[in-house]
Amino acid sequence: MSKRVLTTEAGAPVADNQNSASAGVGGPLLLQDQHLLEKLARFNRERIPERVVHARGSGAYGHFEVTDDVTGFTHADFLSAVGKRTEVFLRFSTVADSLGGADAVRDPRGFAVKFYTAEGNYDLVGNNTPVFFIKDPIKFPDFIHSQKRDPFTGRQEPDNVWDFWAHAPEATHQVTWLMGDRGIPASYRHMNGYGSHTYQWTNADGEAFFVKYHFKTNQGVRCLSAEQGAELAGKDPGSHQTDLLQAIERGVHPSWTLYVQLMPAAEAADYRFNPFDLTKVWPHKDYPLQRVGRLVLDRNPDNVFAEVEQAAFSPNNFVPGIGPSPDKMLQGRLFAYADAHRYRLGVNHTQLAVNAPKATSARNYGRDGLMATNSQGRAAKNYEPNSYDGPVETGRPLSAPLAVTGHTGTHEAPLHTKDDDFFQAGELYRLMSAEEKSRLIANIAGGLSQVSRDDVIEKNLAHFHAADPEYGKRVEEAVRALRED
Repeated sequence: MSKRVLTTEAGAPVADNQNSASAGVGGPLLLQDQHLLEKLARFNRERIPERVVHARGSGAYGHFEVTDDVTGFTHADFLSAVGKRTEVFLRFSTVADSLGGADAVRDPRGFAVKFYTAEGNYDLVGNNTPVFFIKDPIKFPDFIHSQKRDPFTGRQEPDNVWDFWAHAPEATHQVTWLMGDRGIPASYRHMNGYGSHTYQWTNADGEAFFVKYHFKTNQGVRCLSAEQGAELAGKDPGSHQTDLLQAIERGVHPSWTLYVQLMPAAEAADYRFNPFDLTKVWPHKDYPLQRVGRLVLDRNPDNVFAEVEQAAFSPNNFVPGIGPSPDKMLQGRLFAYADAHRYRLGVNHTQLAVNAPKATSARNYGRDGLMATNSQGRAAKNYEPNSYDGPVETGRPLSAPLAVTGHTGTHEAPLHTKDDDFFQAGELYRLMSAEEKSRLIANIAGGLSQVSRDDVIEKNLAHFHAADPEYGKRVEEAVRALRED
């Protein structure tokens, strides 16, 4: 059987892929060696800017199947009937580390799902925690700067990490999550995923509901201790990637059951917590979980760079029946995510195979730009309205309108009856077993004790005391003991 001929990128056959053209035997190389120059020039350009956050990731394809009727809450087509299946791509990631970082580290995990629906792509961009460190996007760049490498030392600095948290009491809830047992998942298959933000569903009658998404792993939650994580990160920095790849290749297809919490829109104003605050959860006794469907991953990407590194998710990719809420962090991300991809991948990144719609086609008046591949038809017009049968607007909003009142300006979020930065962190601590509490205290003290400034330590200790007196006392004692050693 004859082998296929190696060619240049222009399709010309390559005579010799082992030796460069030179001026005589042993002589200098020739500028006319197009194949050599093309290979080196392409190699120089193989890397694109990595994501500022969520740089290290893994992904897989699969499907989502509706198991329960939710048509009373949303008219989204992909949720319109029990048994309906939609192709998905899911990208997992760590948050703070670079592309070359290890998987088994203490860090939140990204959990981003792209639903290739018949009404366009719907991106649900979340984490493996239901809350986050901050609730206003204006603080996000500062937060990430504090968690990543210091511009002088070139490494992550406990002083920076804990100094930011000292000035962000709202982070206490997420810090308690991060420093607890679920801070280092054993694998991507053994962790839950959450939409984290509050979104809006709208039914066919125009009734609006606020919604939170919960993907519960069907493999069971498994986590690593700090010692186990450090050992695994040293042995196999790509441990979670390896686990996901090998599980799917041997036919063990990981799955998650999707549940939602639904709040009638009219109840939001008087709820005891601000329902749009990303640092807080809705207790399940207030809004119980309702099952929606099952997500299964059953196919690995053929090329990690093309399909995982270039996968672009944006929370502003909504479909009819689903929309945003007044969640400030979500509002900021509606712009920031898409803009990050325009910077990294170019304005036409949505034409890449992993990002393009699969169950429908993109029809609009966007043209040209770097790497444009879709002219949208011969003699197609690039303006609207037109008289040439071009695509037209529907006049039907994707979701219900949000009521707004008051004056423009910078405002703190309105306080609800039980809004504070510490109550839910204390509730989470009190839910833990004695062993879980001990590990949490040890993890916090291990980092906080490395901080050089006493005032930063004291500010953080005050947050834990405010969450729960026992919590604060135990952290304080553990930090003191480590600093006295």
